[in-house]
Amino acid sequence: MSGLRRCCYGFPSLHCFATVHKTLISYRCSDSRLLLPTTASPLNFRRPISVSAPLKKRSFSAPAIAPAVDYPLSGVDDVLVGYLSGKKKATEVAHLVWRRVVQPGDTVVDATCGNGHDTLEMVKMVADESGRGRVYGLDIQKDALDTTSSLLNESLSPRERALVKLSGICHSRMEEIVPENSPVRLVAFNLGYLPGGNKNIITVPQTTRLALDAAKRILLAPGGLISLVVYVGHPGGRDELEAVEGFASGLPADEWSCCKFQMLNRPSAPVLVFLFKR
Repeated sequence: MSGLRRCCYGFPSLHCFATVHKTLISYRCSDSRLLLPTTASPLNFRRPISVSAPLKKRSFSAPAIAPAVDYPLSGVDDVLVGYLSGKKKATEVAHLVWRRVVQPGDTVVDATCGNGHDTLEMVKMVADESGRGRVYGLDIQKDALDTTSSLLNESLSPRERALVKLSGICHSRMEEIVPENSPVRLVAFNLGYLPGGNKNIITVPQTTRLALDAAKRILLAPGGLISLVVYVGHPGGRDELEAVEGFASGLPADEWSCCKFQMLNRPSAPVLVFLFKR
């Protein structure tokens, strides 16, 4: 009911419309448990009103409060504050959110491998004794794939390394390497240029939009996540952020929960975007 507020017990507060006309007093209440009598006895203003009889107390029991839903962003307060204060990297926040979503044995996609740090984090999240976890990494630059592969070889056991498949293709083509009907839990993007690489080679709005469409199609696992760290300090970065925002704004609210973290007074700071599939 529109216009309702809630009292300290969780009941809608009374919005009473009281009309005194002779002996009739009318109340409207949104909760039948709080309804007052609709009629009152005739008032005799010549007779003193007795107040000696104690009023009959009516007890109310507050409804049980449902436990808080374990939302993926819960538990990231310290890291998020660190990001807002400039003490934590955007990727650190992203990794912590991933850990709230990804389970051992899941299938995940690193749509932009870069130097391989995100790929390595993903392997740690999906690896288990069953060996069912899978990480698919993509990058169009050979230097990025070589760096990622070297990092994985140095950091992982042979069994863990076998969970990763790297491909030198555009992120918009991720459906070509992810097996059909494989329940992907996470698709992650770092949008911009390769750190330490050629700044003229960047992700662009057109292919990123296609990649987001593909990510939406392969993200079959309930509670899945599309995660984006959008770097905006280079030419074209703002245009790509607008493309991401346009995509997120068009997702149905009953199926997706979308949020963005952006520093308004640090215009070059990377922007975090999380698209949670309900």
